[in-house]
Amino acid sequence: MREIFREELLDKADFSIYKLVMLVTKRALEIAEGAPKLIDTPLDAKPISIAMNEIAEGRVKYKKAKEK
Repeated sequence: MREIFREELLDKADFSIYKLVMLVTKRALEIAEGAPKLIDTPLDAKPISIAMNEIAEGRVKYKKAKEK
């Protein structure tokens, strides 16, 4: 796995650090609970690292909520 920089991920979450943290956290919890990984990773990779790499590669995306 490669090193991921925050700036690289911010554009994937509407340039909001809050949205990015929520996206990474939600995906990392899914992985920790047994959801399938969307990328090839080493066996010792932590869920947070996997989630960040998935987002960086565009496998997981932030979806805007519809306005009422």
